[in-house]
Amino acid sequence: MGTLDIMSWLTEDKLLYMLEQYRSLGSIPGIGLAFMKSFVPPLPTIGIVGLNAAVYGLWLGFLYSWIGLVTGCVTTFLVIRKIASHRYLKKWAKRPKVAKSMIWVRQSGFSYVFLLSLFPVGPFVVINMAAGLAGMRLRSYLIALCAGKAIMVFAVSYIGNDVERFIRHPWEVIYVLLFIGLSLWGVKAIEAQFAKAARRNGKGNV
Repeated sequence: MGTLDIMSWLTEDKLLYMLEQYRSLGSIPGIGLAFMKSFVPPLPTIGIVGLNAAVYGLWLGFLYSWIGLVTGCVTTFLVIRKIASHRYLKKWAKRPKVAKSMIWVRQSGFSYVFLLSLFPVGPFVVINMAAGLAGMRLRSYLIALCAGKAIMVFAVSYIGNDVERFIRHPWEVIYVLLFIGLSLWGVKAIEAQFAKAARRNGKGNV
């Protein structure tokens, strides 16, 4: 079975069936499916997060999706940072989209990772690899990634846990958007504090 055949087979109905079938294994299916997203880009993030919320409930579904996505991203980041000097990666880094991403990471790595982690769709593999190749600090990467993924996963889980409710009352999506906005403000405030501390340390080291 080729890659395209596998991806066409992995529909949301099939993923739901798999989660239900192996639910007796506890958190492993939910976390594992989210973890695979970092290595199988075509897997639907919205579908995985929404299904985890539907199968495990809002809070457990959120937790399993968040752990799986964050673990997968960090694994990719650490592996790429470890082998960044490989000639294939150096060649890959010269591609226009990757080179542009690396420029953004070097200029404002925290904002780059955080803001792009807010979106349930996007070039996650490129984001993680660019951050690794650009030598982004692990602490900054983890804070930005964990915060961004938490906001995104909670918003999708909240909707996925009771889709019919939002179909009946679509205006309730405003609460989700408000939560995202407040979270964005909070994380930006944290970033500003880190930037201020970094400037003070830089001056102290001069």
